[in-house]
Amino acid sequence: MARGVIRHLKRMFAPSHWMLDKLKGRWAPKPSAGPHKMRECLPLIVMLRERLKYALTYREVKMIVMQRLIQVDGKVRTDMFYPAGFMDVVQIEKTKENFRMLYDTKGRFALHKVSKEEATYKLCRVKKVFRGPKGTPYCITHDGRTLRYPDPDVKTNDSVRIEVPSGKMLDHVKFEPGNTAMISGGNNTGRVGVIQHRERHPGSFEIVHLKDAAGHSFATRLQNVFVIGKGTKPWISLPKGHGIKLSIIEDRAAKMAKSAAERTELGASASGASRMRGPLG
Repeated sequence: MARGVIRHLKRMFAPSHWMLDKLKGRWAPKPSAGPHKMRECLPLIVMLRERLKYALTYREVKMIVMQRLIQVDGKVRTDMFYPAGFMDVVQIEKTKENFRMLYDTKGRFALHKVSKEEATYKLCRVKKVFRGPKGTPYCITHDGRTLRYPDPDVKTNDSVRIEVPSGKMLDHVKFEPGNTAMISGGNNTGRVGVIQHRERHPGSFEIVHLKDAAGHSFATRLQNVFVIGKGTKPWISLPKGHGIKLSIIEDRAAKMAKSAAERTELGASASGASRMRGPLG
Protein backbone atom coordinates (compact mmCIF):
# COMPACT_ATOMS: atom_id res chain seq x y z
CA MET A 1 0.00 0.00 0.00
CA ALA A 2 1.47 3.33 -1.09
CA ARG A 3 2.04 5.97 1.55
CA GLY A 4 3.13 9.60 1.23
CA VAL A 5 3.81 11.87 -1.73
CA ILE A 6 4.69 10.32 -5.09
CA ARG A 7 8.03 11.87 -6.06
CA HIS A 8 8.54 10.10 -9.38
CA LEU A 9 6.87 10.14 -12.78
CA LYS A 10 7.20 7.43 -15.44
CA ARG A 11 7.81 8.82 -18.90
CA MET A 12 4.90 6.81 -20.26
CA PHE A 13 2.48 8.76 -18.03
CA ALA A 14 3.98 12.24 -18.56
CA PRO A 15 1.65 14.75 -20.30
CA SER A 16 1.81 14.18 -24.06
CA HIS A 17 2.13 17.95 -24.75
CA TRP A 18 5.64 17.83 -23.21
CA MET A 19 6.54 15.77 -26.32
CA LEU A 20 9.22 13.69 -24.60
CA ASP A 21 10.90 10.87 -26.55
CA LYS A 22 9.44 7.48 -25.71
CA LEU A 23 12.71 5.58 -25.85
CA LYS A 24 15.12 8.02 -24.19
CA GLY A 25 14.61 6.63 -20.68
CA ARG A 26 12.13 5.29 -18.21
CA TRP A 27 11.57 8.42 -16.11
CA ALA A 28 10.26 11.94 -16.72
CA PRO A 29 10.72 15.08 -14.57
CA LYS A 30 8.04 15.30 -11.88
CA PRO A 31 7.02 18.98 -11.47
CA SER A 32 7.23 20.49 -7.99
CA ALA A 33 4.10 21.66 -6.22
CA GLY A 34 3.38 25.17 -7.45
CA PRO A 35 0.88 27.58 -8.99
CA HIS A 36 -0.10 25.30 -11.90
CA LYS A 37 -1.38 21.72 -11.99
CA MET A 38 1.03 18.95 -12.97
CA ARG A 39 -0.73 18.20 -16.25
CA GLU A 40 -1.18 21.89 -17.14
CA CYS A 41 2.41 23.06 -16.70
CA LEU A 42 5.85 22.85 -18.30
CA PRO A 43 8.73 22.28 -15.83
CA LEU A 44 11.81 24.47 -16.37
CA ILE A 45 13.92 21.39 -17.14
CA VAL A 46 11.67 20.44 -20.09
CA MET A 47 11.64 24.07 -21.25
CA LEU A 48 15.44 24.49 -21.22
CA ARG A 49 16.41 21.01 -22.43
CA GLU A 50 13.66 20.00 -24.88
CA ARG A 51 12.28 23.34 -26.15
CA LEU A 52 14.97 26.04 -26.05
CA LYS A 53 17.86 23.51 -26.34
CA TYR A 54 20.02 25.56 -23.96
CA ALA A 55 21.10 22.36 -22.20
CA LEU A 56 21.73 18.78 -23.27
CA THR A 57 21.58 17.03 -19.91
CA TYR A 58 19.94 17.15 -16.46
CA ARG A 59 23.24 18.35 -14.99
CA GLU A 60 23.53 21.26 -17.42
CA VAL A 61 19.99 22.43 -16.61
CA LYS A 62 20.88 22.32 -12.90
CA MET A 63 23.95 24.49 -13.53
CA ILE A 64 21.86 27.05 -15.46
CA VAL A 65 19.13 27.44 -12.82
CA MET A 66 21.58 27.46 -9.89
CA GLN A 67 23.35 30.44 -11.47
CA ARG A 68 20.03 32.30 -10.94
CA LEU A 69 19.64 33.00 -14.66
CA ILE A 70 15.96 32.06 -15.05
CA GLN A 71 13.11 34.28 -13.83
CA VAL A 72 9.43 33.32 -13.87
CA ASP A 73 7.04 36.26 -13.38
CA GLY A 74 9.97 38.45 -12.32
CA LYS A 75 11.21 36.10 -9.57
CA VAL A 76 14.37 33.99 -9.81
CA ARG A 77 13.59 30.27 -9.73
CA THR A 78 16.39 27.84 -8.85
CA ASP A 79 14.17 24.74 -8.82
CA MET A 80 14.49 23.09 -12.23
CA PHE A 81 11.19 21.28 -11.65
CA TYR A 82 9.31 24.56 -11.06
CA PRO A 83 5.96 24.38 -12.92
CA ALA A 84 5.64 27.30 -15.37
CA GLY A 85 2.15 27.49 -16.84
CA PHE A 86 -0.30 29.40 -19.04
CA MET A 87 0.38 33.18 -19.24
CA ASP A 88 3.59 33.00 -17.16
CA VAL A 89 6.43 35.33 -18.24
CA VAL A 90 9.83 33.58 -18.42
CA GLN A 91 12.87 35.88 -18.59
CA ILE A 92 16.49 34.96 -19.32
CA GLU A 93 18.67 37.99 -18.56
CA LYS A 94 21.84 36.55 -20.10
CA THR A 95 20.30 36.13 -23.56
CA LYS A 96 18.03 39.22 -23.23
CA GLU A 97 15.01 37.00 -24.02
CA ASN A 98 11.46 37.20 -22.70
CA PHE A 99 8.85 34.52 -23.33
CA ARG A 100 5.16 34.24 -22.55
CA MET A 101 3.72 30.76 -22.06
CA LEU A 102 0.80 30.39 -24.46
CA TYR A 103 -0.85 27.47 -26.24
CA ASP A 104 -0.70 26.69 -29.95
CA THR A 105 -3.85 25.38 -31.66
CA LYS A 106 -2.69 21.78 -31.14
CA GLY A 107 -2.80 22.16 -27.36
CA ARG A 108 0.96 22.37 -26.82
CA PHE A 109 2.83 25.10 -24.95
CA ALA A 110 4.35 27.70 -27.26
CA LEU A 111 7.19 29.78 -25.81
CA HIS A 112 6.09 33.02 -27.46
CA LYS A 113 8.86 35.63 -27.59
CA VAL A 114 7.71 39.06 -26.36
CA SER A 115 9.26 42.52 -26.05
CA LYS A 116 10.71 43.84 -22.78
CA GLU A 117 7.70 46.19 -22.38
CA GLU A 118 5.18 43.36 -22.80
CA ALA A 119 7.11 41.20 -20.31
CA THR A 120 6.27 43.69 -17.51
CA TYR A 121 2.69 42.39 -17.15
CA LYS A 122 0.61 39.23 -17.38
CA LEU A 123 -3.08 38.38 -17.52
CA CYS A 124 -4.76 36.30 -14.82
CA ARG A 125 -8.22 34.74 -14.90
CA VAL A 126 -10.31 35.32 -11.76
CA LYS A 127 -11.52 31.98 -10.37
CA LYS A 128 -13.24 33.18 -7.19
CA VAL A 129 -14.23 36.43 -5.46
CA PHE A 130 -15.05 36.40 -1.75
CA ARG A 131 -14.67 38.27 1.55
CA GLY A 132 -12.08 37.23 4.11
CA PRO A 133 -11.55 38.22 7.77
CA LYS A 134 -13.08 41.60 8.74
CA GLY A 135 -14.94 41.70 5.42
CA THR A 136 -11.78 42.18 3.33
CA PRO A 137 -12.59 41.52 -0.36
CA TYR A 138 -10.28 39.03 -2.11
CA CYS A 139 -10.04 37.43 -5.51
CA ILE A 140 -8.15 34.25 -6.41
CA THR A 141 -6.57 33.87 -9.87
CA HIS A 142 -5.79 30.87 -12.08
CA ASP A 143 -2.10 30.94 -11.04
CA GLY A 144 -2.76 30.80 -7.29
CA ARG A 145 -2.49 34.54 -6.52
CA THR A 146 -4.64 36.14 -3.85
CA LEU A 147 -5.38 39.79 -4.64
CA ARG A 148 -6.70 41.91 -1.77
CA TYR A 149 -9.07 44.82 -2.40
CA PRO A 150 -9.64 44.19 -6.13
CA ASP A 151 -11.74 46.57 -8.20
CA PRO A 152 -15.39 46.10 -7.10
CA ASP A 153 -16.31 45.58 -10.76
CA VAL A 154 -14.15 42.41 -10.98
CA LYS A 155 -16.21 39.21 -10.92
CA THR A 156 -15.57 35.48 -11.47
CA ASN A 157 -14.37 34.60 -15.04
CA ASP A 158 -13.07 38.15 -15.69
CA SER A 159 -9.37 38.71 -16.42
CA VAL A 160 -7.05 41.11 -14.59
CA ARG A 161 -3.78 42.61 -15.80
CA ILE A 162 -1.05 42.10 -13.18
CA GLU A 163 2.25 43.98 -12.97
CA VAL A 164 5.31 41.69 -12.88
CA PRO A 165 6.94 41.16 -10.36
CA SER A 166 5.10 43.44 -7.88
CA GLY A 167 1.75 41.68 -8.39
CA LYS A 168 -0.25 44.94 -8.46
CA MET A 169 -3.52 44.95 -10.38
CA LEU A 170 -3.28 47.42 -13.29
CA ASP A 171 -6.52 46.85 -15.20
CA HIS A 172 -9.28 44.34 -15.81
CA VAL A 173 -11.46 43.11 -18.66
CA LYS A 174 -14.97 41.69 -18.22
CA PHE A 175 -16.16 38.28 -19.38
CA GLU A 176 -18.89 39.39 -21.79
CA PRO A 177 -19.95 38.93 -25.43
CA GLY A 178 -17.83 40.92 -27.88
CA ASN A 179 -14.53 40.47 -26.02
CA THR A 180 -11.59 38.37 -27.29
CA ALA A 181 -10.77 35.13 -25.47
CA MET A 182 -8.25 32.29 -25.70
CA ILE A 183 -9.20 28.69 -24.91
CA SER A 184 -7.01 27.13 -22.21
CA GLY A 185 -8.43 23.60 -22.03
CA GLY A 186 -10.34 20.93 -23.95
CA ASN A 187 -10.25 20.07 -27.68
CA ASN A 188 -10.13 23.74 -28.74
CA THR A 189 -7.07 24.61 -26.61
CA GLY A 190 -5.09 27.52 -28.10
CA ARG A 191 -7.88 28.86 -30.31
CA VAL A 192 -8.64 32.58 -30.14
CA GLY A 193 -12.06 34.02 -30.86
CA VAL A 194 -14.65 36.62 -29.96
CA ILE A 195 -17.25 35.56 -27.37
CA GLN A 196 -20.69 35.32 -29.01
CA HIS A 197 -22.95 34.10 -26.21
CA ARG A 198 -23.08 32.01 -23.06
CA GLU A 199 -25.47 29.08 -22.52
CA ARG A 200 -26.48 28.70 -18.88
CA HIS A 201 -27.17 25.17 -17.62
CA PRO A 202 -27.91 25.25 -13.87
CA GLY A 203 -26.39 22.20 -12.21
CA SER A 204 -24.29 21.33 -15.27
CA PHE A 205 -21.49 22.81 -17.37
CA GLU A 206 -22.15 26.22 -18.91
CA ILE A 207 -21.20 26.45 -22.60
CA VAL A 208 -19.63 29.48 -24.31
CA HIS A 209 -19.85 30.00 -28.09
CA LEU A 210 -17.03 31.86 -29.88
CA LYS A 211 -16.11 32.86 -33.44
CA ASP A 212 -12.50 33.20 -34.66
CA ALA A 213 -11.05 35.71 -37.15
CA ALA A 214 -11.54 33.25 -40.04
CA GLY A 215 -15.27 33.05 -39.28
CA HIS A 216 -15.21 29.53 -37.79
CA SER A 217 -17.57 29.04 -34.83
CA PHE A 218 -16.76 26.73 -31.92
CA ALA A 219 -17.98 26.08 -28.38
CA THR A 220 -16.37 25.03 -25.11
CA ARG A 221 -17.01 24.92 -21.38
CA LEU A 222 -17.02 28.16 -19.44
CA GLN A 223 -14.00 27.22 -17.28
CA ASN A 224 -11.82 26.83 -20.42
CA VAL A 225 -12.40 30.42 -21.63
CA PHE A 226 -9.71 33.01 -20.76
CA VAL A 227 -10.53 36.62 -21.76
CA ILE A 228 -7.45 38.31 -23.26
CA GLY A 229 -8.73 41.65 -24.55
CA LYS A 230 -11.50 44.21 -24.94
CA GLY A 231 -13.38 44.04 -28.21
CA THR A 232 -11.42 42.37 -30.99
CA LYS A 233 -8.02 43.71 -29.85
CA PRO A 234 -6.07 41.36 -27.52
CA TRP A 235 -3.90 42.85 -24.73
CA ILE A 236 -1.09 40.39 -25.48
CA SER A 237 0.69 39.45 -28.70
CA LEU A 238 -0.37 36.06 -30.06
CA PRO A 239 1.84 33.17 -31.24
CA LYS A 240 2.22 32.10 -34.88
CA GLY A 241 -1.15 31.43 -36.49
CA HIS A 242 -2.97 33.94 -34.23
CA GLY A 243 -5.09 31.20 -32.66
CA ILE A 244 -6.79 30.15 -35.91
CA LYS A 245 -7.01 26.36 -36.14
CA LEU A 246 -6.36 24.91 -39.59
CA SER A 247 -8.38 21.98 -40.90
CA ILE A 248 -6.52 18.69 -41.55
CA ILE A 249 -6.34 19.49 -45.29
CA GLU A 250 -5.09 23.07 -44.72
CA ASP A 251 -2.49 21.82 -42.24
CA ARG A 252 -1.24 19.20 -44.72
CA ALA A 253 -1.06 21.78 -47.54
CA ALA A 254 0.94 24.18 -45.33
CA LYS A 255 3.39 21.41 -44.35
CA MET A 256 3.86 20.33 -47.98
CA ALA A 257 4.43 23.93 -49.12
CA LYS A 258 7.02 24.40 -46.38
CA SER A 259 8.90 21.20 -47.25
CA ALA A 260 8.83 22.10 -50.98
CA ALA A 261 10.29 25.55 -50.21
CA GLU A 262 13.04 23.94 -48.10
CA ARG A 263 13.92 21.49 -50.90
CA THR A 264 14.09 24.33 -53.45
CA GLU A 265 16.35 26.36 -51.15
CA LEU A 266 18.59 23.33 -50.55
CA GLY A 267 18.83 22.64 -54.30
CA ALA A 268 19.71 26.28 -55.05
CA SER A 269 22.46 26.34 -52.41
CA ALA A 270 23.91 23.03 -53.71
CA SER A 271 23.99 24.26 -57.35
CA GLY A 272 25.61 27.53 -56.21
CA ALA A 273 28.33 25.61 -54.37
CA SER A 274 29.04 23.41 -57.42
CA ARG A 275 29.37 26.48 -59.70
CA MET A 276 31.87 28.01 -57.27
CA ARG A 277 33.97 24.82 -57.31
CA GLY A 278 34.18 24.91 -61.12
CA PRO A 279 34.57 22.01 -63.59
CA LEU A 280 37.72 20.59 -61.93
CA GLY A 281 36.27 20.73 -58.38
